[in-house]
Amino acid sequence: MPPVFAHGELRLYLLVLLLDGPRHGYELITELTRRFGGTYRPSAGTIYPRLARLEEEGLVRRSEPGVPESSGAPGSPGAGRKASYELTPAGRAEIDARLDDVRRLERSVAETVRSLADGVRADIRDTMRGLRAELAAAAQEARSRPRPGPDIAPDARRTQSNSLRHDAEAILQRFRNDVLADLREADVTGTVSALTVETLRAVLDSARAAVRGTLPNGGASPPQPTDRTTPQ
Repeated sequence: MPPVFAHGELRLYLLVLLLDGPRHGYELITELTRRFGGTYRPSAGTIYPRLARLEEEGLVRRSEPGVPESSGAPGSPGAGRKASYELTPAGRAEIDARLDDVRRLERSVAETVRSLADGVRADIRDTMRGLRAELAAAAQEARSRPRPGPDIAPDARRTQSNSLRHDAEAILQRFRNDVLADLREADVTGTVSALTVETLRAVLDSARAAVRGTLPNGGASPPQPTDRTTPQ
């Protein structure tokens, strides 16, 4: 993926994020992720050195509530919450002097989010298109195999089908549990976005169509027999 920020832009954007008040390092990472709709998440190795440089330049001030930041691994929730960063008067003056750059940066971020989201959707569509084609070919091959006549003893396919159905249900349940856990964890930090929901809907719709393509009649239920007996 190409760089999200040009040279010096992340430095300025960190100052902008601190306009609303002090933030911990981990909160800055989370807020950047939220603003990019989950399509970009900076690493601790990207954020903390820039914060240290801003502190050296006198543009931000770091406050530690009695617990050294080094007691937690950089980038972990524990480490990021041990020290908070706030703008100094010099930092606010820097933003005021570069308002045009700030507005241009905000527009650039919005355009980057749209571009990254489009790329994610395109990748999903390409992947699902290839998967549907492979599954459809496999289903066609399975349907073209000769079926035993009524005078031939049934084989073990029904037993195997039942076993595979249970495997499929277990996979679905595991997928549901894993995604729900991820969503709930993200919701704690307020990072579930509209793109998350749209991506989930697109993936599930495509997956359902692909799976149905492997089933006879596309997964449609067979018609139910009608009782034509005339009541006595």
